[in-house]
Amino acid sequence: MFTIFVLSAQTGSNLPNFGSLDYVVKKAGHLLGYGLLGWAYWRGLGFDRRRTWLAWLLAVIYAATDELHQSFVAGRHPSVIDVLLFDGTGAAAALWLGLRLRSK
Repeated sequence: MFTIFVLSAQTGSNLPNFGSLDYVVKKAGHLLGYGLLGWAYWRGLGFDRRRTWLAWLLAVIYAATDELHQSFVAGRHPSVIDVLLFDGTGAAAALWLGLRLRSK
């Protein structure tokens, strides 16, 4: 959560530019970051299969608060698409993968 907060606190002018891959790299960062956060929440919940949904929900709630935080940072703006599509999907994918790996 600290890493996500620090990265989202960077002003728009301080963000790196990855050229033609800029959008892909940044959205992949959302997927990875929130995938790791969802997994960390699930770990904190004891890897309980019945609470996987709660780990996902907590990650999405944090994503929403992070987007709100970005609305106060110069050159940044909040995005519901980031929360629902990239952050939520990253958390869901990591949790799905975790369920698959733990079932073996």
